[in-house]
Amino acid sequence: MPVHKSPLDEPEYAAFAWARYRRLMRWMAAAALAAVLVGLGALRIIVGPIPIHMLIATCLGIFFSVMLMAALMGLVFLSSGTGHDEAVDDTSKDFIE
Repeated sequence: MPVHKSPLDEPEYAAFAWARYRRLMRWMAAAALAAVLVGLGALRIIVGPIPIHMLIATCLGIFFSVMLMAALMGLVFLSSGTGHDEAVDDTSKDFIE
């Protein structure tokens, strides 16, 4: 069975792909901060004054939830967009045939 090389094995292409991933993460950090502000604004309207501990927990919860989603989806896009997925050998086909 031939071994397929991943495009991420090439240093120049890998540097380009990871730079694109980091750029995506910076944009998503800005989006996460915007989500925090919207969430806090909504809580302020609905609940009124917010205790400091709830404020901190809400900020951290919203920010890290959005960043976790962005990191995982970014890795999916990185893997798929670079052709890394195609380089993986599917050995389960041997058992089916």
